[in-house]
Amino acid sequence: MAEFVRVEVAGQIATIRLDRPKMNALNGQVQREIAEAARAVDADPAVHAVVLYGGERVFAAGADIKEMATMSYADMALHSRTLQDCFTAVARIGKPVIAAVTGYALGGGCELALCADFRVAGESARLGQPEIQLGIIPGAGGTQRLPRLVGPSRAKDLIFSGRHVAADEALAMGLVDRVVPDAEVYTAALEWAATFADGPTVALRAAKQAVDQGLETDLDTGLEIERLQFSGLFATEDARTGMTAFAEKSRPKFSGR
Repeated sequence: MAEFVRVEVAGQIATIRLDRPKMNALNGQVQREIAEAARAVDADPAVHAVVLYGGERVFAAGADIKEMATMSYADMALHSRTLQDCFTAVARIGKPVIAAVTGYALGGGCELALCADFRVAGESARLGQPEIQLGIIPGAGGTQRLPRLVGPSRAKDLIFSGRHVAADEALAMGLVDRVVPDAEVYTAALEWAATFADGPTVALRAAKQAVDQGLETDLDTGLEIERLQFSGLFATEDARTGMTAFAEKSRPKFSGR
């Protein structure tokens, strides 16, 4: 069993819960456990949406600096692959993923939140990429996912300065999608996830893949990705259910097939 990361499933929503006191530092073991949890919820047909949560006080304060400080270039050349693979596993969960951000989401913690589709932050949350202050740069996707989300200029501001961003500024720049009172963060994320729970899971996966893969390529290739995903959905039971329900003016009950 995982020691620091657990998966809790209720009502078709899985919570990937980080629990490594005090600050959920992302050492190698936590990284591997996150990847295992991500692959498990992705493969579980009973899970229709996912919440990433670090607890009431902190999301994740970043990588374990004490662990990294002893690493040589050769060590990190190997470890950085594991680090990126861990976060990529979260980004590739083929279901809607909402990060519930409380307290600090810094460095690797911010990069983990960037892997979600949406981010709900508490009013006192602080996000940032402070790696430059250690003489290094983000290594778990921050230089790539952050500019794709907020634009290159804002991303460079955060990465070059290493400054922490308050929740209201994070909302204004698009780094988070909603800001709620601190005590309501997890509930708000669950409620958002619940809006997807009864949806057509095959179509939701296709939509997520089309958007994410399309962002990595040119427009023509992206349109072809969309066309293939769109056409393929006409082979699903959910598509027939949805269109029949529309014609009959009834509420569809999707089966995920």
